[in-house]
Amino acid sequence: MQEHTTIYFKDYTPSPYTVDTCSLEFIIEESSTRVENIMTIRRQDPTAKVLHLNGEMLDLELLWVNDILYSEDMYTKEEDGLILPLDCDDARIRIINRIYPDQNTALEGLYRSGGIWCTQNEPEGFRRITYFIDRPDVMTRFTTKIIASIERCPILLSNGNLRGTATLDNGKHLVLWEDPIPKPCYLFALVAGDLGSITDTFSTMSGKKVDLAIYCDRGNEEKCHHAMRSLKKSMEWDENEYGREYDLEVYNIVAVDSFNMGAMENKGLNIFNSHYVLADEETATDGDFMGIESVIAHEYFHNWTGNRITCRNWFELTLKEGLTVFRDQCFSADMNSELTQRLDDVRALRERQFVEDSGPTAHPIKPDHYIEINNFYTATVYEKGAEVIRMMHTVLGREKFRHAMDYYFENFDGKAVGTEEFLESMQSQSPVDLTQFKRWYSQERTPTLKISSEYRSGSAELVLRIVQMIPKNTKNQDQLPYAMPLRVALLASDGSAYPLQSDDVTLMHEDVIWLENETNEIVFTGIPIPPYLSLNRGFSAPVNIECSELDFPFLMAYERDGFVRFEAAHQFGIETLEAMMNGGEVNERYIESYGAVLQDEACDTMFKSQILELPSITTLMQRQTIIDVVSIVKAQEELKQVLAKRYRDVILEMIDSLYDPTNTDIDGLSMGKRSLKNRLLGMVMSLGDKSVSALCEKHYYEALSMSERLSALDLLENYAPERASKGLEHFYTLYKHQTLVMNKYFSLCASSRRIGTLERVKALQSDPAYDNKVPNLVRSLIGSFARNPLAFYDISGEGFTFVADKVIEIDALNPQIASGLAGAFKNYPKLSMEQKTLMGCELERIKNHPNLSNNVYEIITKILEAS
Repeated sequence: MQEHTTIYFKDYTPSPYTVDTCSLEFIIEESSTRVENIMTIRRQDPTAKVLHLNGEMLDLELLWVNDILYSEDMYTKEEDGLILPLDCDDARIRIINRIYPDQNTALEGLYRSGGIWCTQNEPEGFRRITYFIDRPDVMTRFTTKIIASIERCPILLSNGNLRGTATLDNGKHLVLWEDPIPKPCYLFALVAGDLGSITDTFSTMSGKKVDLAIYCDRGNEEKCHHAMRSLKKSMEWDENEYGREYDLEVYNIVAVDSFNMGAMENKGLNIFNSHYVLADEETATDGDFMGIESVIAHEYFHNWTGNRITCRNWFELTLKEGLTVFRDQCFSADMNSELTQRLDDVRALRERQFVEDSGPTAHPIKPDHYIEINNFYTATVYEKGAEVIRMMHTVLGREKFRHAMDYYFENFDGKAVGTEEFLESMQSQSPVDLTQFKRWYSQERTPTLKISSEYRSGSAELVLRIVQMIPKNTKNQDQLPYAMPLRVALLASDGSAYPLQSDDVTLMHEDVIWLENETNEIVFTGIPIPPYLSLNRGFSAPVNIECSELDFPFLMAYERDGFVRFEAAHQFGIETLEAMMNGGEVNERYIESYGAVLQDEACDTMFKSQILELPSITTLMQRQTIIDVVSIVKAQEELKQVLAKRYRDVILEMIDSLYDPTNTDIDGLSMGKRSLKNRLLGMVMSLGDKSVSALCEKHYYEALSMSERLSALDLLENYAPERASKGLEHFYTLYKHQTLVMNKYFSLCASSRRIGTLERVKALQSDPAYDNKVPNLVRSLIGSFARNPLAFYDISGEGFTFVADKVIEIDALNPQIASGLAGAFKNYPKLSMEQKTLMGCELERIKNHPNLSNNVYEIITKILEAS
């Protein structure tokens, strides 16, 4: 049985030794790879006398210390590394070991994906390549020599700048890469294989030319151009917005099919999941194009917020990830629509992070302990981390935030630091004390602001009462009130905002108040008539709002803050659906307000598409004490039908005006039209009208855009199964040899609401296009089923059994992917007793499985303990 050890932040101490330089030589052969590692070690703690080098799954061949060949009795070899007596200030250690990339199904360290050798070392993969001090606070200058077959591996890449090439006599060749900038070993990268590429150049703000290249499987080169455009836009944006110039001679990106993460920011050599590089109009949706632009930017921005300044330990992961997510969100807002981007960010936060925050796997953005660090690459660390940065941006304002970031770059460049150093930088420009604000880093779960108001006509005052309701943490301990900026407005009947004047609160900007107390009472003066409340504008704080005084129809019609207008529609939809789930009638005011937005010709098409979206199953599940998916779906479909019947002619007329099957452009207007058209088509498809089903089928076959084709096929699958079979067969035949598109096919099938979905998913595991060793395919088929509420929570419990089987099976191959699937059980505490018994049996079965990985064990035990 594997030992499951908990690691605590309180136990962190700096490394007693560091590695100043590391010279690596890789000899890549068909069955194995020989690694020679020459390190210069420097002692940092004068009392240290023993060096521990991390290493896993390595065949050690030879070891020298200061040119003395060590025999086995001169060191201790353990399962997780080497222990060497080392009582000197400086040492030269040379190690030769062998690794086996073809056997590396966990995809950590050096592995082989198809015909490509590549690495993934974050967080602790480098120890599967060679023995090293594998921790992020050890900053090293690396040089890398790679030797491989010219025929099999004409392309040999690593970090830094290319310093030499040579052709050898035995059909092999050699390249030498040198990275002049110290980095932790998790940022080391190597790629070898027969790859196609596209190239370009970028001139930095100081006039330096940088050579750019994107590598991929041969034949996919034409699908890399959008990624290249995104990269160049990212480089320019970072110069303009933050004054950050790229620091090497080359910048390379490599796309591989088998990758556990979305992408990795290795210094000068980013390795990407191919999903976030390859795209053309026929095979990629609008969302794919937007996602590629965002992730390309994210990994590039890491060059400064993650690489040049890195985190000193993995508890500080949000230092680089939350900050860089915020930066890529701002970039996407500037490249496209600020409002659309903000709504997408908030939607993703609520659908993923709020769910995580309310469940048994909740944790702070800076966790204080872990069993497996891979489990903390979460929406909390990333998306909630970004919201914490955004709150600081709101407090400081754009100009002061830039000054604070300059302070951060100038004082901590080349260092491994923590969140305290970042907060020090923010405090240097902050108009308020951020001491209490730090609680956002150490506390978990989502706070709620309970807000009420009282209007005093005699004094023309509005009293706003705000109470922070702070949930207990996962250990059932009380937590303290937060400090936060809250953007509010008091609106007149035409939607204009009264100037905010108060002696009771710190006004950060014209509509931002600073909250610190558990209970806040703020008196606003100069308000001539009772105003309408507009709260948490722009989603200024990642909180829930409880306020019975909000006038949703008014806000939907007149509010000028796009988020609050969207939020009014969203909350009104939740209120309407929950009343229906409790036996009530459809709210007529909601139907009228929905119709008013539908027919608002001044409303941007993309925003209209978003505001007309009904609340999701996931959103409504979060609000239930005992989860009842069937009641949610029944209410959703009934509301769709009511709206579709009332506005059928208007909707069909709008669909006709929006439909342009020849337009595959990815500008905001084109994407907005497609999004709104697809939303409206989904609404009228709920009626079961044969003429509408025929229209949907027509859209499927005429579409040149994958967004329209996939959306139409999904609607046929769920509303017109008699037409769907032919469409699915056509789609499969068309794309069965394109892995990225087959991911969409498997996801569509596994997400179906039709009876028999589980049986179809089981059968698809035998499909020639499916491979359970490829993470994207597993996420698309098994992961999509696990996120399919109707199928997964089926009363029979068969969905629980199936996913549990897959967690155990895949854990033996790839623990990271298995732990992701295990998260499907996080709603265990909220199930009915009957379903809880069924799921509980599966959770115990997983927990007690022999040799269960740390990754899965940690997730499953948290879920069981929470109940």
